[in-house]
Amino acid sequence: MSELMSILNTPEFQSKDSLKTQLKELGIQEGDQLMVHSSLKSMGWIAGGAQAAVEALMETVTGSGTLVMPSQSADNSDPVYWMEPPIPENWHADLRENLPAYDPYLTGLRGMGKIAECFHRHPATIRSPHPSHSFMAWGADAAEWMRDHPIEDSFGEGSPLAKMMKAEVKILFIGVGFDSCTALHYAEFAQDDRTTSPQGAAIMLNGERIWQRFECVDMDSDRFPEIAKDFPCEFRTGKLGQAEVKLVAMKPLVEFGIQWLQENKKQ
Repeated sequence: MSELMSILNTPEFQSKDSLKTQLKELGIQEGDQLMVHSSLKSMGWIAGGAQAAVEALMETVTGSGTLVMPSQSADNSDPVYWMEPPIPENWHADLRENLPAYDPYLTGLRGMGKIAECFHRHPATIRSPHPSHSFMAWGADAAEWMRDHPIEDSFGEGSPLAKMMKAEVKILFIGVGFDSCTALHYAEFAQDDRTTSPQGAAIMLNGERIWQRFECVDMDSDRFPEIAKDFPCEFRTGKLGQAEVKLVAMKPLVEFGIQWLQENKKQ
């Protein structure tokens, strides 16, 4: 959508202050621990765009709370799996040899949206060390939650999600569906019969850039909307800008997802 069409489809002026009012109407408040998935374009035209959205979120939860967003860099992965778009097979070996190593400050995000990209640029945002499946956070718990993230445990017991499962994190979906719910990958990692596939990423190890191979749990976010549909608790709904939003407690949703996946095996 062009910026002109975004303006024409926005019925009234929107700003950081109007977003903060809407966030408070949703029940988000000072001290909250909040994970956000977002689509800026779904919100309509906002004075300040992504920066206004990030500042509204930060100023609402304040430094006594914690703001988290996934910051995945899926292009730091084995090109054998790339489909959107693929690269020629005869480039694969060269890519594994030449792709820059993951750097929490320099490595870009892929498919996370403009709000997440803006949040990444904030000087107080801390990003976890996983080369492909990192998270980033700001606020009271940011340093502790982002401190460890083993390469072989993208979303399991060693990941930031495990620490968030011990807190009262809320997940906010801004104009996106439950297929974006990164927390539900924890439910996949918790399955006894999970399968894995060989993966790889460029990392720095002992001061040297290497291609690190590891086993990664097979994931399928296409099933997440089914989990959300069957979840017995109600989601809080509202608007942020022009976007339809949903707010849910992370731990009950993920615990339900663990049980749901156990009872609904893939055929």
